[in-house]
Amino acid sequence: TFALSSLDELAEQVAVCKKCSLCQTRTQTVFSDGDSKARLMFVGEAPGQDEDLQGKPFVGRAGQLLTKIIEAMHLKRSDVYIANVLKCRPPNNRSPHLEEIQHCSPYLFQQIQMVQPEMICALGTFAAQTILKTDRRIGELRGKFYDYQGVAVLATYHPSYLLRNPEAKRDVWQDMQKIMKKLGI
Repeated sequence: TFALSSLDELAEQVAVCKKCSLCQTRTQTVFSDGDSKARLMFVGEAPGQDEDLQGKPFVGRAGQLLTKIIEAMHLKRSDVYIANVLKCRPPNNRSPHLEEIQHCSPYLFQQIQMVQPEMICALGTFAAQTILKTDRRIGELRGKFYDYQGVAVLATYHPSYLLRNPEAKRDVWQDMQKIMKKLGI
């Protein structure tokens, strides 16, 4: 664990992190976006090229879709907290390696502890597997509530998956409705 008093201090620590080789290829780290006191936290797997350039999570095509999903929930991006398991972009947007997740996930767990959301929406396999400490696939995990240290977690498909498989949007919307019901939105 970290002896840090604020998310800003944690972001500063992430910005100079050299625990894995991703530090050599990043433009900058991508820490978070949104409200640090949010009731709902979205967690993705890793920054892509747009995120690496802008320093914010979910700003590319998948991020635009996530924003539409959030707005369909009668919320704004500024109402939720958005982060990723990895804080640096893997080269060519490849999947995160286990070693990278092991080095970087403590930052995510610290973010969760500091934000104290009522609910986490894990977007995609890597976010769900990391938070829930499982090797089950997203297709098995999605649509059900789990517990992470007293916080409700719902896993669903990543927005980038929806861009490739638009027929899965209905499943994700059903998941968002479960979140809205549980949070009373």
